[in-house]
Amino acid sequence: MEFESEDAAKIFYDEYARRVGFVMRVMSCRRSERDGRILARRLGCNKEGYCVSIRGKFGPVRKPRPSTREGCKAMIHIKFNKSGKWVITRFIKEHNHPLVVAPREARQTMDEKDKKIQELTVELRNKKRLCAAYQEQLTAFMKIVEEHSNQLSKKVQNVVNNLKEYESIEPQLLQQR
Repeated sequence: MEFESEDAAKIFYDEYARRVGFVMRVMSCRRSERDGRILARRLGCNKEGYCVSIRGKFGPVRKPRPSTREGCKAMIHIKFNKSGKWVITRFIKEHNHPLVVAPREARQTMDEKDKKIQELTVELRNKKRLCAAYQEQLTAFMKIVEEHSNQLSKKVQNVVNNLKEYESIEPQLLQQR
C-alpha cells in the first residue's frame, strides 16, 4: 500500500488497530544523515517487546505495575520512496496475545482526544485574548491614573506656590490695614 504522507500511514494503521482490537504504538524511525528527514518508520502493537526494569537506575519503584509488554511482533514498516510516497515494506499480522473484544471501549478514540485537545486549545486561545484585553484595559487605566496624578501634582504645586506667594506678601497686606 502507498500513502501520501507519514501521517496518513499512521492514521490508517491506527484505524486498523482499533478495528482489529489492539493499540497502535509508534516504535522507531530512521532519519536522513544529511537533513534529518524521517525516511522510514515502524508502527506496531503496544505489547511489542518486553518491559525492562529500571529499579536499579532510579531507586525502588513505589507501586510496581504489571507489564503490558508481551513480546508481540505485529507491526508495519513504512518507507519514504523516491516517488515521494510512503510505502508499506513489511507487515506482520499475527499477535501473540488476545485482542480486545470491544476496541472502542478499550481506549478513547483519537477523534475524541483530538476534539478535546482542540476544545482546550480554543479555550486557551480565548483566555489569552481575554488576558490581553484585560492587560490593555489595565494599561489604559494606569495611563489615565498617571495623567490624573500628574494633573493633581500640578494643582498641588500651584496651591503651594500661591501659598508661598501669599506668605511673602502677607506682611505687606497686614501693614496696609
